[in-house]
Amino acid sequence: QLQVVESGGGLVQPGGSLRLSCAASGSIFSRYAMAWYRQAPGKQRELVAVITIGSSTNYADSVKGRFTISRDNAKNTVYLQMNSLKPEDTAVYYCAARIGGAYDSWGQGTQVTVSS
Repeated sequence: QLQVVESGGGLVQPGGSLRLSCAASGSIFSRYAMAWYRQAPGKQRELVAVITIGSSTNYADSVKGRFTISRDNAKNTVYLQMNSLKPEDTAVYYCAARIGGAYDSWGQGTQVTVSS
């Protein structure tokens, strides 16, 4: 099973940018579809972005045009570039992986706080 570790979170002002990274190990990364989820305080975890093994992408409506998911199979890493950040983007961001069926490999999360 793939293990994943997120990094890159932090405090940023509204309108700013952050790039999250998710480093994978323990299996053949290129065989896994990857996703970023987020969970804000008091809210359910929501899907933010997905990238398939063929690098097709899909995004939540709330982040379309602002966030970009990408993967580097040579580095076993998936990224989430977040631009034009808003206070409502504040959440713990999680990386997840699946090779079929549900996402079953999860990281511990990285906190993103958007505040002035």
